[in-house]
Amino acid sequence: MLRINSHIVIPLHEIELTAMRAQGAGGQNVNKVSSAIHLRFDIPNSSLSEFCKTRLLALDDNRISNEGVLIIKAQRFRTQEQNREDALLRLQDIVQGAIKIEKARRATKPTFSSKQRRMDGKSQRGAIKATRQKVSFD
Repeated sequence: MLRINSHIVIPLHEIELTAMRAQGAGGQNVNKVSSAIHLRFDIPNSSLSEFCKTRLLALDDNRISNEGVLIIKAQRFRTQEQNREDALLRLQDIVQGAIKIEKARRATKPTFSSKQRRMDGKSQRGAIKATRQKVSFD
């Protein structure tokens, strides 16, 4: 079970993990060892609530296919176990970010004293600049 939060859990049988060869540098070892992990999570056919599914499918993420399958490729580490944990953590982060509801921002007005400080600062700055003007000897 992959625990997202106290209410949401994804059973591991819904997550398809496949080992594959990693890309990039690594010497001869990269040609023999399948250390990268390819994670596939079918969002529409999962046991998540409808709210979670719609929020995940609404994400503007290249890793989600047109069929609603989330694909994560983990190849950051040299061992398959570490890449597996990394892929599961990334899935957990994506789901947590999708279901998080941002608090609406309420617009506030600046206080009278903050306006006063701002105007005093502008006046002081203007006075400093006024002393820089050319002196005329008339």
